Amino acid sequence: MGTIEEDFPEKDAGGERQSEAQSAPVRARQALPPKGSCWYCEKPLDSVKRFCGKTCADAFDEEAEYTR
Repeated sequence: MGTIEEDFPEKDAGGERQSEAQSAPVRARQALPPKGSCWYCEKPLDSVKRFCGKTCADAFDEEAEYTR
């Protein structure tokens, strides 16, 4: 007969895997500061946006993946 602690699975074993799977990877574009123009095509933007649209954001991610 063992102790009670031996009968229960470890608390952290499954919890860490779930939290890692749920957290999305940080993309390079999320670290970019807004600069007043699109980081991919240089189209003028307001002082909050980084990209003019999803197409440019996706293209930036794809290019960043290949130039690592």
